[in-house]
Amino acid sequence: MTSSHASFQYVTDDFTGYNVLVTGASGVLGSGVAQALRDAGAQVTVLQRSASGLDGVHEIRGSVTDPETAHHAVQGMDTVVHIAAKVSVSGSAKEYEQVNIEGTRTLLTAAQTTGVSRWIHISSPSVAHSGASIIGAEAEPANPDTARGNYAATKAAGELLALAADSEQFRVLVLRPHLMWGPGDTQLTERIIDRARQNRLPLLDGGTALVDTLFLLNAVEAIVTAINAVDTTHGEALVLTNGQPRPIGEMIRRIAVAGGAEEPTLDLPAGLAKAAGSVIEAFWDAEKRGDEPPITRFLAEQMSTAHWFDQRRTQRILQWKPRISLEEGFQLTKQHYGS
Repeated sequence: MTSSHASFQYVTDDFTGYNVLVTGASGVLGSGVAQALRDAGAQVTVLQRSASGLDGVHEIRGSVTDPETAHHAVQGMDTVVHIAAKVSVSGSAKEYEQVNIEGTRTLLTAAQTTGVSRWIHISSPSVAHSGASIIGAEAEPANPDTARGNYAATKAAGELLALAADSEQFRVLVLRPHLMWGPGDTQLTERIIDRARQNRLPLLDGGTALVDTLFLLNAVEAIVTAINAVDTTHGEALVLTNGQPRPIGEMIRRIAVAGGAEEPTLDLPAGLAKAAGSVIEAFWDAEKRGDEPPITRFLAEQMSTAHWFDQRRTQRILQWKPRISLEEGFQLTKQHYGS
């Protein structure tokens, strides 16, 4: 079946008769998944703190951290797609723990006690990234102790909670989209565009580190496909990418230009950026300032180390391949931002 979201046309299987809860549907990924499922015939309920802006779905406003809200949201569901998370590069550990660990625990408990049989858990490759390069690997085990930063550490712990709940009656499949970008994405795409416009986007060591990324449309279709795949393969994690590694500098430049900004020209040694990130993190009070630090050690490591992945197992299990190439993604992004 084909459906649209923003400038995208999604192609999915028929999900008539499915009752699916999607958390985090106020974000571009969650709203895309919810719309694709709705248009594929599923009865969709969405749970998030702010309005999703979607028609034709049952909307619940609230937090996954609230047991009563979580219990209400999973009533009558056979499938949960858990996307909601605290995503940032700053903030106290407690903020991340409350949503990414305790929120996951609360929703898992509710789902297991109300007859849900499928759980698609959206995680991140950062849960297994300890600062070293990742070259052609599959999904390594999540490790909260070695993951870098509060986001990665708490997402690792949340992923482990989900996998520990896996059984034949409650099938869990973890998906780790890597460096997702595309029109409307505020986490990566619009940050790159905005910082490039302000000339505040340095490349590290020339931007030569080879990285995988994932175009937004491909992410949505892979997640929807996983709802069928989890019936036969579960209890493991899969990394999702376009399977087209590129130098990170090239990706940053192309995304910036597609969004109407000039190509970034700043260049810093990675060692200097990591040191600066460590110092800035120690003194930056994001809550009081109302913004995020210009660099953190985690960001510096992500921008200066290679991380690309073997996608053969992912594609085989999901019976999925990315439909939109990087080049097509740049064109769609350019069209969206009118550049």
